[in-house]
Amino acid sequence: MLYQMHEFGRAWMAPVTYWADAGAKMFGDHGSWLSTMPGANRLAAGYELLYRIGKDYEKPEFGIHRIDIDGTEYPVVEREVLRKPFCRLLRFKRFADDAGHIANLRDDPPVLVVAPLSGHHSTLLRDTVKTLLRDHKVYVTDWIDARMVPTSEGNFGLDDYVGYIEEFIRSIGAENLHVISVCQPTVPVLAAVSLMAARGENTPRSMVMMGGPIDTRESPTQVNDLAVDKPLWWFETNLIHNVPATYPGAGRPVYPGFLQHGGFMAMNPERHAQSHWDFYEHLLKGDLEDAASHRRFYDEYNAVLDMPAEYYLDTVRVVFKEHLLPRGLWEINGERVDPSKITGTAMLTIEGELDDISGQGQTRAAHKLCTGIADDDRQHLTVEGAGHYGIFSGRRWRQQVYPQVRDFIAGHAGTGPDSRG
Repeated sequence: MLYQMHEFGRAWMAPVTYWADAGAKMFGDHGSWLSTMPGANRLAAGYELLYRIGKDYEKPEFGIHRIDIDGTEYPVVEREVLRKPFCRLLRFKRFADDAGHIANLRDDPPVLVVAPLSGHHSTLLRDTVKTLLRDHKVYVTDWIDARMVPTSEGNFGLDDYVGYIEEFIRSIGAENLHVISVCQPTVPVLAAVSLMAARGENTPRSMVMMGGPIDTRESPTQVNDLAVDKPLWWFETNLIHNVPATYPGAGRPVYPGFLQHGGFMAMNPERHAQSHWDFYEHLLKGDLEDAASHRRFYDEYNAVLDMPAEYYLDTVRVVFKEHLLPRGLWEINGERVDPSKITGTAMLTIEGELDDISGQGQTRAAHKLCTGIADDDRQHLTVEGAGHYGIFSGRRWRQQVYPQVRDFIAGHAGTGPDSRG
């Protein structure tokens, strides 16, 4: 019922947002005579602020069309390599005209970036992908909004997520692949590689795990505390709702994006309120660069997707309540998830010093589990002054984190145990 009420509210707000958008353009466009009226800039700024608060935020585009490599620009094309009901595997293909450059690009190691399925779209990793493209062939998981998946496609739980990762690794080719998981997918990625290793399958050359909840008993955050304090039935009763009839996934139980977004905003309400007020003042002062920066950030931050209910509840139970992975008790389709079985995959764990989502030690805990990986093949990095997003996006990611990720991957590209053949 809550989802239906939300949709009714969106429908009711639509005329208001259209009107606000029109008002912002009428009083703010230099080609409009209304922009010359006294106080027009205040009206335009107020209208745009109202428009951005009330508008719908659709999934953004990656928008990566060119990449600069050593001073040379290369065209980039986004390709769909594999489609599953709940996820698309994308490849960002670089092109070059010069034969020598083509040869160099072909020698770059392939990287699979596993984006989180935790509210925001995979485009949140745009900066991560664009930076990696300088030195790698890049694939990325693009999770599909659950409200767009018909119920005929069945359910999708955490075990299915692990199965998707296994299939993507095999599809690309594990022998030369490097996997980077950001936040939530560190758990299913570690599980997928563990299961593949236990079966004797080829595993990726390396895993780079960034800010993930491998063991949430380490330095619990506000997010972890909520999962522990509330019983599982509370999450199912209060957060799970059926998709309305207006979407292809009508009737599917989901954790709606609008509820997730409300949770994001509630974590730092003062900061978001101040950010919107600053946006209004930037518009008044004609500070177009800062205003554009605000738009870019919230176009991404406010775009959220619905998560399948089974997957969300599985994650709460397995990762945050019962800690099945670090306790060695997680079974998937009768197979025990045992990270100690991993021997031919190097591992780099990365944490932010100020991460308020995955506290310090939660990702590093993977080293306690992956006892089969040689000491020379594992590293840990704590990024000073970085929060959760700073380890994979922004200046710290590009200048401090990425060079170490690049060098770690390069150090384990083309080398591996004899069993790889």
